[in-house]
Amino acid sequence: MLHEKSCGAIVYRRFHGNIEILLIKHVNSGHWSFPKGHVEPNETEIETAKREILEETGLDVIIDPTFRETVTFSPKRDTQKVVVYFLARAKKYDFKPQEEEIAEIRWVDIVYATNILTYENDKTIVNKARASIKESGCA
Repeated sequence: MLHEKSCGAIVYRRFHGNIEILLIKHVNSGHWSFPKGHVEPNETEIETAKREILEETGLDVIIDPTFRETVTFSPKRDTQKVVVYFLARAKKYDFKPQEEEIAEIRWVDIVYATNILTYENDKTIVNKARASIKESGCA
């Protein structure tokens, strides 16, 4: 069996007293999710997450390493994929989509994000991220 690993983050910001998260729509599949991508050789999970967020959205972020959630699934026969998600605070809010991969990017109120996200695993992670942001006093 082939094993793949990607890392990314739930990127958030405070906006008019609310917490918003960054959602991306993928060009190929059309699904809504979070910025993420494959781990490069000799790269840590956090380095991968920061690089992929920057490549896909143009945003520089501060990663919270205390929030680490994983999703495991089989994207195709004989392949197991693990995706590690962190929580990340955006330093600035103006994004620039990577045209080859990203069809659309949106800041969405965290309360409504589950209405847009495609996969149940992502909806579960948003709820965990929301609780984590509240606990940290950032909300």
